[in-house]
Amino acid sequence: MQGTWCSACPRSDHCQAHGADEGVFLFLDSVSCVSNTATKRVADRARGALAFAQRMLQEQIMIAKLSGRLDATGEDWAVVDVGGVGYLVHCSSRTLAALGEVGEGCTVHTELQVSENDMRLLGFAEASERDWFRLLTGVQGVGSKVALAILSALSTGDLREACGRGDAAMVARAQGVGPKLAGRIVNELKDKAGGMPGGSGGFAPSAAAAPAGSKGADAASALENLGFKPAVAAQAVARALEELGEGASEGDLIRVALKKAAG
Repeated sequence: MQGTWCSACPRSDHCQAHGADEGVFLFLDSVSCVSNTATKRVADRARGALAFAQRMLQEQIMIAKLSGRLDATGEDWAVVDVGGVGYLVHCSSRTLAALGEVGEGCTVHTELQVSENDMRLLGFAEASERDWFRLLTGVQGVGSKVALAILSALSTGDLREACGRGDAAMVARAQGVGPKLAGRIVNELKDKAGGMPGGSGGFAPSAAAAPAGSKGADAASALENLGFKPAVAAQAVARALEELGEGASEGDLIRVALKKAAG
């Protein structure tokens, strides 16, 4: 079996020394030896992907907060314009309610998540919410979507209380969180909850945090029964409460919230 030189390798003696069949070479010295042009392209792409991931990990440390103008909002996202650059941030319904109206100034604390097929920026109205997000996503089975759902359904104070008491049913109120996962969350975080922040009350009112049996909670439940997602229903009811005031009847609250959720 005679060795073959690799045209892409500057070290011809290295390739000769492989003594391998044609097309079979050792992947050594940062892909210095390749069997053909196609393999070299694959290696270049791999190096490029690695460099990209490293840059993103550096960005994860660098992007800690955004301050600018609220440019647009959606069901679970917002665009923050900072110096003419729009940053898409995924948020809980509580953070969305706290950001204010489109066109106003806002500040979000951020967390950049990089995976093999995705890169997304998460936004939080308070640093304490971001701290809880990091803690939640450390639990097996809790990704960013589930963590945001939990933070939409519970304030950081409610979450600390639920974990401290081992109240899985309270955590299971969040969309996409079943009893088994809720139990795992409170069991794993029970000892850590005491040292976590419980929020400062800076969030805008949200029906998702309303106690069971209140007009806000009943109105949100009515919208959910009509097919609206919990986060959308909570935000719509919060806006309706701001418009009508706490003295509004449940019927009026549902009527106005329905218009806001649909429009």
